[in-house]
Amino acid sequence: MASLPQQAAADTLGAKIGRGVLYAALILFAAFYILPMLVMLATSVKDIEEIRAGSLLALPQAITFEAWGYAWNEACIGVECTGLAPYFMNSVLMVIPSVFLSSLFGALNGYALTKWRFPGANVIFGLLLFGSFIPFQVVLLPMSQTLGFLGLASSVPGLVLVHSVYGIAFTTLFFRNYYVSLPDDLVKAATIDGAGFFTIFWRIILPLSPSIIVVTVIWQFTQIWNDFLFGASFTSGGAQPVTVALNNLVNTTTGVKLYNVDMAAAIIAALPTLLVYIIAGRYFVRGLTAGSVKG
Repeated sequence: MASLPQQAAADTLGAKIGRGVLYAALILFAAFYILPMLVMLATSVKDIEEIRAGSLLALPQAITFEAWGYAWNEACIGVECTGLAPYFMNSVLMVIPSVFLSSLFGALNGYALTKWRFPGANVIFGLLLFGSFIPFQVVLLPMSQTLGFLGLASSVPGLVLVHSVYGIAFTTLFFRNYYVSLPDDLVKAATIDGAGFFTIFWRIILPLSPSIIVVTVIWQFTQIWNDFLFGASFTSGGAQPVTVALNNLVNTTTGVKLYNVDMAAAIIAALPTLLVYIIAGRYFVRGLTAGSVKG
């Protein structure tokens, strides 16, 4: 029978082996997922002649950012050769107000549904929750008719309205589940002191919500920036977002397929969401678990 020190040493060795196997598996999966990104990046800094003559996985012999400049300023998207720059700005002008409005209304809804209970609150929450499961394709026709009636068809403000309205169901769900974990005594005490609905929200509830705000902003930013269907359905010409412009760029036939330009354009279009997750990814995970325990 092994002695206690021998048993402890064996347990330690087993733990180290298990940890090593786990790390090896994680590294393997990470390499599997990051390899396409590395191929895109390497291809985007190659000359087109080098791409045709060499292997797709080969490192660039000479690094050049000419394809990046061409994709940003000169690439032909449909009939316009303006590059991705104006369409990128369309996405910026679309995503910032959409994220702000949908998050604000979601926070107000979640606050009202949890701290100011009223008859029918559960029914309203159920209807909002149902909105989270409605496929995008179902709302295309009625939303198109609504935008036409409001005079917002084929415009960036029209996309802002679409994403703000469609995102309220998700943001309400996030904030409602988080606010359930906040003690009701905070609202009761503030009400006794004479504070009203919006005073309690701005001065008490919202300062306690940074974690869920980060989760909601990251979620909404990613969903709105990466959207293609709404952008392709409700805009045209110079009002299109960068995702639609990227599709048009890649599918534009100019006689010679510029793979380096396509890869550079794809990275440019994906860069904002990538940066958001790199900068705030850890706060996203923290925020998801912040309201999981009531008390």
